[in-house]
Amino acid sequence: MPVSLRSRLGDERIVLAPGVYDALSALLAEQAGAEAIYLSGASIAYTRLGQPDIGLVSMSEVAETVALIRDRVGLPIIVDADDGFGNALNVERMVRKFERSGASAIQIEDQAAPKRCGHLAGKTLVSPGEMAGKIKAAVDTRRSAETLIIARTDAIAVEGFAPAIERAALYADAGADVLFVEAPESVEQMHSLVEVLGRKPLLANMVEGGKTPIISAADLEAIGFSLAIFPGGAVRALARHLQAYFSSLVAHGTTAPFKAGMFDFAGLNAVIGTDAILERGKSYDRPAGPRSSLPKAAAE
Repeated sequence: MPVSLRSRLGDERIVLAPGVYDALSALLAEQAGAEAIYLSGASIAYTRLGQPDIGLVSMSEVAETVALIRDRVGLPIIVDADDGFGNALNVERMVRKFERSGASAIQIEDQAAPKRCGHLAGKTLVSPGEMAGKIKAAVDTRRSAETLIIARTDAIAVEGFAPAIERAALYADAGADVLFVEAPESVEQMHSLVEVLGRKPLLANMVEGGKTPIISAADLEAIGFSLAIFPGGAVRALARHLQAYFSSLVAHGTTAPFKAGMFDFAGLNAVIGTDAILERGKSYDRPAGPRSSLPKAAAE
């Protein structure tokens, strides 16, 4: 069973959750010592679809990814559920599906469909009342009190800073466990969020090249944030590395010039634990002997 993210957020220390997009990236984050991971909807769009984060990923695609990650790692998984994939009734179905798949926390945002990355322009919002209803539906539907509901508002870019705080407070009253005010544009705004909304754990989103200043988890903790996510960093690093790898391979016709920047066959098998998995399989091999220990049927 994954550790309790709810209990961990009760500590004064901030939780750092790297962004992941599949079971391998989740395993590598766990091996690096991460306490939790963040399954980014944008990263799923980038890696599975080769598309931008503009609402193209389906509920089933996210749920399948959650299940594959949960089968491989024991860390708490924070799942980006976009706008809940519809209205409050869709949210109910989504929460049941994601919880069964292994989600530890489910994040819902107040964008109108089609949603888009929180650091892209041109977003639109549903009404505060509609979003509060979605949060209430999520809270009412979860089966375990350990499953956290995270309410995200994108109102800073659409309505302004003060309306964003008002929306977040409303979502807290609707039962959200964690508040996520997307894309504050200065450290001063980040301090203000903590001062006004600090009765609930607050999430900070660090997007390289986005609208929010990138600061360390330690500095976010000092401001008063409880959870820091770096959702797309892994994919941005991977894309840069793969671009260099493929360019080298095409140019040279061999992977030899790139050898120092990659695992060999044995190295990757060591990372994923192939030998241990095969040994575990051997423990279930049938011993030599009779096919069955059941008594033979008596002759008629």
